[in-house]
Amino acid sequence: MRHPLLLMAVVAGLGLVLAPSGGSFADGGEAYPSKIALGEALFHDPNLSKNRSQSCSTCHAPGAGFVDARQTDLVGSDVSLGDDGQSLGGRNAPTAGYAALTPPFSKGSDGEYRGGFFWDGRARTLEDQAGGPPLNPVEMGMPDKAAVISRLREDPSYDRSFRVLYGQNVFQDDETAYSAMVNALAEYERGPEFSSFDSRYDRYLGGEEKLTDQEELGRVLFFSQQFTNCSICHEVRGPNGLKDAVFTNHKYFNIGVPANPRLAAGTAGAAKPDLGLAENPLVAGEPTARGKFKVPSLRNVAVTGPYMHNGVFRDLRSVVLFYVKYNSIKKSRQINPETGQEWGAPEVPDNLAMEQLTAGPALDDKRVDAIVAFLKTLTDRRYEPLLTQEKLKQ
Repeated sequence: MRHPLLLMAVVAGLGLVLAPSGGSFADGGEAYPSKIALGEALFHDPNLSKNRSQSCSTCHAPGAGFVDARQTDLVGSDVSLGDDGQSLGGRNAPTAGYAALTPPFSKGSDGEYRGGFFWDGRARTLEDQAGGPPLNPVEMGMPDKAAVISRLREDPSYDRSFRVLYGQNVFQDDETAYSAMVNALAEYERGPEFSSFDSRYDRYLGGEEKLTDQEELGRVLFFSQQFTNCSICHEVRGPNGLKDAVFTNHKYFNIGVPANPRLAAGTAGAAKPDLGLAENPLVAGEPTARGKFKVPSLRNVAVTGPYMHNGVFRDLRSVVLFYVKYNSIKKSRQINPETGQEWGAPEVPDNLAMEQLTAGPALDDKRVDAIVAFLKTLTDRRYEPLLTQEKLKQ
């Protein structure tokens, strides 16, 4: 469910975008006027990868909901291709949209982990996350921070901008300079381009639009704690009520996601079960963390598939049906509509969240379709044309 034919997404994915006003990538001209503008330039700059072929926007294309718009022969867009043109990641690239609203990784007094970045929360803050991909050998492939800073200083606009925005001594050592770079990236990701809150759902909340009968049924079901279990993990309220909800409680659960058979043996991490949260160094392999992954935001979910940490499901309706299987005794509900076979066994059978998964009743097709229809209303205005394109492909 990626959109590789979209010119905007492809251009962004290749890093071939215009620099923000006030600077350019290699003209030796004036400094970028703000940390956000500098971060935008960095986000789209392929020179920060080993082979100068991959930028942040390659795997988080602005025109495609900040996910990877590319398709590979082996796995489609289930996982991402690295800068070397051969390596494949072990997990699906999550959307960067609304990511800045994720709290730092922490362990609560209840013993549950919350927040953090990547599927396993191993990056505590947004800055920590931004600093990971350039140094990941399977992603952007730079050998160390010094190499990244050397690439930055090739561009006089960057050199000038960092000194203006972060102090004349910012390049006195690589750690200081790298910290400034990831801060600029994080400041850009905290901006309105990533979190616009202007979907049809938001416009409905503001009284600008009405939902269809099907969408309204889906909303009622989703919000209910009697007729579905959706809102247990995908909270419908944000810090200030309904208007800023990102539809996640930022916690970690094992919902029994099966392994993705499309991931080749050579894919990073595919040869062994993905233990999720238990692989986070901050968790140190706690047995109760095995198989748990972060609950994702549902903002733009209809246009940012494939789904789950390993991209195993490609259709949003399949995801809803996967949850329904836990509460239905119908034989047809035990069949994955994408394969025609029974749903695969959990990749990691430990710590299944059965209390949450079985909290709701089984749903008939009318209600499944209504929930899917509601989830589509969470699509930001700029991505609404993608919904039409997906419908045409079905």
